[in-house]
Amino acid sequence: MPEIPDLPAVPAREDETQRCGLVAIVGRPNVGKSTLMNALVGQKISIVSNKAQTTRHRIVGVRTRGPAQFVFVDTPGFQKRHDQALNRTLNRTVLGSLADVDAVLLVVEAGRFGLDDAKVLALLPEGKPAILVANKLDNVRRRTELLPWLQGMQQRHAFAEFVPMTATKAADVERLLGIVEPHLPVQPWLYDAEMLTDRSERFLAGEIVREKLFRLTGDELPYACTVVIDKWEEEGTLRRIAATIVVEREAHKGMVIGDGGERLKRIGSEARQELERLLEARVFLELWVKVRSGWADDEGHLRSYGYE
Repeated sequence: MPEIPDLPAVPAREDETQRCGLVAIVGRPNVGKSTLMNALVGQKISIVSNKAQTTRHRIVGVRTRGPAQFVFVDTPGFQKRHDQALNRTLNRTVLGSLADVDAVLLVVEAGRFGLDDAKVLALLPEGKPAILVANKLDNVRRRTELLPWLQGMQQRHAFAEFVPMTATKAADVERLLGIVEPHLPVQPWLYDAEMLTDRSERFLAGEIVREKLFRLTGDELPYACTVVIDKWEEEGTLRRIAATIVVEREAHKGMVIGDGGERLKRIGSEARQELERLLEARVFLELWVKVRSGWADDEGHLRSYGYE
């Protein structure tokens, strides 16, 4: 994903009525929810990879634009398998995020709608405006085929709006913000205009390490791995961070470390570089790999690792 330039908050004029609302971003895994979240906020706060279950937490991103403050909630992709505690936890996160929102963005791939999409559609709360975001429009070869597909989607659900778009295109993102804004209730803002997320720097650091882990291991490493921040120390413009990558088997540990430790070094190097840009500080990052058999199916381990 290309770097997203920082976008300054646009101050509201004194004569403008403030709007503010919670907007959930939902969809099956790998439809581009986190890419869309980052683009809407104007800065990377959700990690992105092509591995399923990249997003595992409820992440709030804030965008203040004129009199409107959008509080976007990025959610995990709804899991069709429920046989593991981690999957059940992720689905609870999705359902909990839908409970109190003012609007929902259902993200699907333009021109496609399968059984996994239908399962997420069935979760949409009644009485809340739902906007269909037909993402990855640039992958559609024949745009003429999109109209009958959109008409079919209208028969599936009474969507308030349809927005065919590509999340990496700034003009499409601005258009989506303009479409969502009227659905925000008139009320004071929840956050300062400059705020981008409610997550701590410590949390974001763990997510960035996990993103590099997923990207550099590809499909080789099973999804059942996580990252725990063990130490966070600030010394002026220096951040000393120690993190543990938790895997389920000894064989997985070898995959993460790589020949002569080269893969682990690269994970640490790429994570450190991105953290330095994010924190605007020098970063000393130590990574360790530990085996915790069955952690993804243990409620106690999940809670200790920060899963809701």
